[in-house]
Amino acid sequence: MALNIVSWNLNGIRAAVRKGFLDSLSNIGPDIICLQETKAQDDQVKEALSDLEGYHIYSNSAIKKGYSGTAILSKEEPISLNYGIGIEDHDNEGRVISAEYGDFYLISVYVPNSSSGLKRLPYRTEWDKDFLKYLKKLEDHKPVVVCGDFNVAHQPIDIARPKSNYNKTAGYTQQEIDGMTAFLDSGLVDTFRHFNPEEVAYSWWSYRANAREKNIGWRLDYFLVSDSLIGNVKDTGIHPDYFESDHCPVSIKLEI
Repeated sequence: MALNIVSWNLNGIRAAVRKGFLDSLSNIGPDIICLQETKAQDDQVKEALSDLEGYHIYSNSAIKKGYSGTAILSKEEPISLNYGIGIEDHDNEGRVISAEYGDFYLISVYVPNSSSGLKRLPYRTEWDKDFLKYLKKLEDHKPVVVCGDFNVAHQPIDIARPKSNYNKTAGYTQQEIDGMTAFLDSGLVDTFRHFNPEEVAYSWWSYRANAREKNIGWRLDYFLVSDSLIGNVKDTGIHPDYFESDHCPVSIKLEI
């Protein structure tokens, strides 16, 4: 059985629904879609998706209203769910939701942005380490598929203007790059780059200066899988022709 799994940072689920998200979801037809930056409380997520049929809806909201938030919409009911990573300072922001299926764990993650002036970079660095420990604990039981907005362009090919942003802009500092490298060195595989080592493709564009029209973008959205699962990944994609957010959806097809 091939599962079509999609990840999409919606930059506000209510705004995305108003812009046509449900029609796009019907067009894409995922078996599971992982969402980030819902910017809504759990009841607001369900209300925004009240016209959606055929999916179980699970969400993890931040304590702060209108901020962060993750969700998983799944045709199949998971075996179990987990909200957060077990560290209160991190879990107050609703950045992680995990679903257990028969052969793997699926994690939707919205990694903290280091913010303007890189003022949140120290926190982000610790978050990366703690999140990796959480993933490795899950891997003790089953392989993992982790997807979402990692808020980092890992290599120069993943950002339109690497030189002018390096160590100056959130998402392209050496500490953040090293954090992603640690995920990959631990045995997780960047599925898109594994199959497309030289393809230039972005998943986020600033709303400013016509960046999307000019394709001045960043690849911030990833599917990482346990090394034992890479042989089960049959397709991977980035889909820039959806405009409900400043991010576009990314996907894999997983043969299970």
